[in-house]
Amino acid sequence: MKKKMLFILIGTAMLLVVTFAMFKSSALKHIQIEKSVVIKAAPREVFDMVKYLANFPKWSPFLAQDPEQNYEVKGEDGSVGAQYHWNGNKGSDLGYQEIVAIEDGKHIGMKCTIEKPFVAHPTFDYYFSETSAGVVVKQRFELQSGTMDAFFMWLFGAKAEMEKTNMQGLELLKKALEQ
Repeated sequence: MKKKMLFILIGTAMLLVVTFAMFKSSALKHIQIEKSVVIKAAPREVFDMVKYLANFPKWSPFLAQDPEQNYEVKGEDGSVGAQYHWNGNKGSDLGYQEIVAIEDGKHIGMKCTIEKPFVAHPTFDYYFSETSAGVVVKQRFELQSGTMDAFFMWLFGAKAEMEKTNMQGLELLKKALEQ
């Protein structure tokens, strides 16, 4: 009788833990992160730094984290369809980002295809506006994921890491343009 009661208590506790974890991770099935930075540089210079993928190594947080990363721009750089391919961390990181929309001086949309270390398809949208303080660059990152991916992102604190990396990229963009 005592063993049966113990198994029921352990089973109930495990069910509560799994339910709590699934509830918390469900918020990560759709991640949207918005960050912005003000850059003291000419609007065209700021816009072109993002538009031309050959410039990305100057402000890539991923290249800053993995300086031995290999990269290549394919297609007509600075136009819809241009792609920035990367292969880093000794083959553990693989993917590309592609320009999917350009509104001159105002917006650049990119979709990402990550093949390793996991499969994902986030999007990045960059919005540019002039203010008296400088050019505001707003980055919006979005990622849709399944239940299990969301669970592992919650388990390993992936959203906080994504926020940190996105902000690092914007700070590197600012640094590259204000030097």
